[in-house]
Amino acid sequence: MATYTYETIPTNPKQKPRRLELQQKMTEPALTKDPTTGEPIRRVITGGTGNIYRGTSILSMNVKRKH
Repeated sequence: MATYTYETIPTNPKQKPRRLELQQKMTEPALTKDPTTGEPIRRVITGGTGNIYRGTSILSMNVKRKH
């Protein structure tokens, strides 16, 4: 199951949205209402981990090279 981030859609423009995380199957459609309060919500797209690895991998260090 995947964890998705949702935020409330406030009816008052001065009110800040509240964020929550919910676990769902990837095949399930995005929720439109908070399951506990019934407030309207939308799914928020967040960035990944952003880790980029370069260079020699640990696995390739054990391979004997032919000279």
